[in-house]
Amino acid sequence: MMGWVAIAGLGPGDERLVTPEVSAALSDATDIVGYIPYVRRVPARPGLTRHESDNRVELDRARHALELAASGRRVIVVSSGDPGVFAMASAVFEAIEAGPQHWRELDIRVLPGVTAMLAAAARAGAPLGHDFCAINLSDNLKPWPVIARRLRLAAEADFAMALYNPRSKSRPDGFGHALEVLRESCEAERVLIFARAVSTPDERLKVVRLADARPEMADMRTVVLVGSSATRVIERSGGPFVYTPRSASA
Repeated sequence: MMGWVAIAGLGPGDERLVTPEVSAALSDATDIVGYIPYVRRVPARPGLTRHESDNRVELDRARHALELAASGRRVIVVSSGDPGVFAMASAVFEAIEAGPQHWRELDIRVLPGVTAMLAAAARAGAPLGHDFCAINLSDNLKPWPVIARRLRLAAEADFAMALYNPRSKSRPDGFGHALEVLRESCEAERVLIFARAVSTPDERLKVVRLADARPEMADMRTVVLVGSSATRVIERSGGPFVYTPRSASA
């Protein structure tokens, strides 16, 4: 009997932001496959096997999940946020395309979740209220010149931006280079939001101007939202609201 694979987003951290669809699938699963901290967000229970793996073995993880499903298991591949945004959904489909024909006949579902940029934007107000793009600043899977070109073109097109994976211990200098690219194309008063660990007890939100942004303000638990030239700040006690009006135009 063939099993199934659901590729699920666990949201940004708060259990209340896990969708009912994902919760139902988790309760029916026999196996959870994913990166160590994400797997550990799923409580252990009888009949559930949790398969933890390192962050840089996405294709191996996807193949393992498909092999389990082909043997009749009900498998959830977990990601934080949304599984289709810099996460496991694309890795699973890449494995299917290169794998044996019978994997294509499996019951495969992608279950959406609340991704970090949407959780961060909601906390800040509505900074992604007009046209925006998302860029992964990690150069593990693409070279830095590609990242720099996309940043520059997005800034020149006046998109608001959500910057994922800005800075890590193994990539301490990349975000500094990204800020340099932004400063070449944007005015010094451009609004940036550093949103760290949104919806968790470690949440921290900081709104600064581009001129005042520093690399050490970000880490791997931070998503950085860059406003467009039309993005506005409403000052108030308790922290500002940031929004980009729907009427913004070039």
